[in-house]
Amino acid sequence: MNKVAKQTERFRELLGEINEEISELKNEIKELKRDNSKLQTKLTEARDKQTDIFSAINESERLAMRQHIQGLVQKIDNHLGSES
Repeated sequence: MNKVAKQTERFRELLGEINEEISELKNEIKELKRDNSKLQTKLTEARDKQTDIFSAINESERLAMRQHIQGLVQKIDNHLGSES
């Protein structure tokens, strides 16, 4: 075998390895896209199930919480006012 033939054969071997690597990477990308899609679906489902604190309680509880918070704010204001 002459030098050109050896180089051609080596080139084809390397090209085959590159093609195999590309194929493996494409398959990995497909798997990652599938996993990403599943995770996106789970995230969307979790967001749909989520509620904020105020929508999870009824109106009377909401009013009681508001009055309690206003009372705490008033106490803080009074405390800060008495220190001045």
